[in-house]
Amino acid sequence: MIRERCSDGCLRRGDLIGASAPPVRRWVLIEQPGPWGADALWESDLPASIAASVTAQAAEVGARVLLIRRPGRTPPGPRRYAVVDARAERLWWNEFTDPADLSDLSVAAPRGEPSTEPAYLVCAHGKHDTCCAIRGRPVAAALAAARPGQVWECSHVGGDRYSANLLALPHGVYFGQVPANQAVAVAADFEAGNLTLPYLRGRSTVPAPVQAAQQFARERSGDRRIDAFALVSVRRVAHEEWEVELVGARRLRVRAVFVRSDTPLTCSATVPAAIRHFELLED
Repeated sequence: MIRERCSDGCLRRGDLIGASAPPVRRWVLIEQPGPWGADALWESDLPASIAASVTAQAAEVGARVLLIRRPGRTPPGPRRYAVVDARAERLWWNEFTDPADLSDLSVAAPRGEPSTEPAYLVCAHGKHDTCCAIRGRPVAAALAAARPGQVWECSHVGGDRYSANLLALPHGVYFGQVPANQAVAVAADFEAGNLTLPYLRGRSTVPAPVQAAQQFARERSGDRRIDAFALVSVRRVAHEEWEVELVGARRLRVRAVFVRSDTPLTCSATVPAAIRHFELLED
């Protein structure tokens, strides 16, 4: 019997994708063409000493390291790396010709001029989860054709079953289950300052209960602006319940609910696990 792929199972079950963005505020992006192993940074052609150095530098400021590569063929010449601060909504791009240049990334104080131009990362990390390659690469190719120079395939971003996963930087907005024929529309919405709600996983700069409250506020109001419903405060009021106050919305109380999956949640997992989603508690 052929095992169901995790992204197919997610769609079959109707898993809710809202409030599933991992909590990340900073990233280090390193262009590394060629194949990546399951642990991309350590299982690529980068020297182990550089992988260790990059890992240590990122850990100092709580940054997440992603490998990136161009969809299709990689042009000759210098490679690029970037430091991203989603709270500041800025990226700092630089170039390198020798991996040894990565021994001092200045993650805490990035070099160069900051940029606000969007960068789109699509998880295509097939050695981590097959679904990411099967669903991610067509999305990356479609986006790259419409946004040349702004699109990268990337290593694991979290939430394999939601593939194709699209990370829109510098804001740190995660989208999931993005079809290739909708990817350009999602990017166009983002560039206009709006979020495409059916594919929205959340914004990584706030924790999951806040992502959930923002999602409910957007769905109720129809306000899709990226910067709408900024966080004022969040308070745990009971086990798995939070009260969230947002700009422009009344206080919302959300509760995490866990449902047992009938199948493993990733292609590499061997046993089923609990699926978390949030519900809005009415006054």
